[in-house]
Amino acid sequence: MKIWIDLTNSPHINFFKPFINKWEVDGYEIIITARNLANTIDLIKQNEWNYREIGGHAGKNKIKKVLYFPRRVFLLKKYLKKIKPDIGISHSSFYSPVVGKLLGVPTIYLNDNEHAKGNYLAFRFATLNIIPEFLKSLSQKEQWDKKYKLMFYPGIKEGIYLSQSNIEGKDSLVEQKKHIYIRLEPWTAQYYRGKNNFMDELIIKLKEQFPITILPRGELQSKHYQSKCFEGINVALKPIPLETIYFGCSLFIGAGGSMTRELAYLGVPTLSVYQDTLLEVDKFLVGNKYMYHSTNPTIQEIENIIGVHSSHPTNNKLSPKGIVAFEMINKKVIEYAKN
Repeated sequence: MKIWIDLTNSPHINFFKPFINKWEVDGYEIIITARNLANTIDLIKQNEWNYREIGGHAGKNKIKKVLYFPRRVFLLKKYLKKIKPDIGISHSSFYSPVVGKLLGVPTIYLNDNEHAKGNYLAFRFATLNIIPEFLKSLSQKEQWDKKYKLMFYPGIKEGIYLSQSNIEGKDSLVEQKKHIYIRLEPWTAQYYRGKNNFMDELIIKLKEQFPITILPRGELQSKHYQSKCFEGINVALKPIPLETIYFGCSLFIGAGGSMTRELAYLGVPTLSVYQDTLLEVDKFLVGNKYMYHSTNPTIQEIENIIGVHSSHPTNNKLSPKGIVAFEMINKKVIEYAKN
């Protein structure tokens, strides 16, 4: 059986890693396509997966996005036509359901970002859409459940793969120096309408008191934070493994994205500084005190958050849901591939 996975952004590597490990052990053939965006290709190479790079990122310009979409669909269809996968699965790849439909291949589409415009196209063409349970009320309001074939998984996306990882259950040994990791805002994301570089002033102040590591989303951000005014700050030029961050992080500051939710799930003191409207998943995490949120945090706020947490043991409340969700998705992939 051939399982096709389209990886279109960095977080998808961590998400699919335990699935790929399981499916390979079970004897299934994995076909990976990917586009060159953020750290996606670097992370694929780190995992030593075979893949075919098809396309990059069209940026935030709507016209360029519209023109780029059919081109990548055509290239994916051309490549996969000879391979003939039995099932396609993706997280947030709007291309995958369309290509699957053109090839007559069943596809499973996952997404936890209700603001992503491409969802409406993907929902329509996917054989099955699997989304988190906290989107049930929105689904009913928008009548998604009447328009599309939907299934809801328990917990959060990050819990699905982290529940399968060896980080779960380990106590971290936080450095004596209060090391802060910062994941920047998604400059090129279509869904992001907040400010760029809004953390610069805060970062310059923080570096006078704490060791700082910047986790850029791309080359432009890397160059920006290697300029003279940010001297003394460590800029990660290659992706840092999640486990490394977990064991050395006294505070994680994230401008949205999966990495912010990953660290919050694992019990690391986490501050979201996302400038746009919060996603439902982030509202859930903030409301249940898994993480903090402030669009304009002060040094005092940050010191207070660090002071409350002397260590960060894993928070396992969401882990059982992640295990159930993992098995649910795996079961559906095998079921649809065999039909």
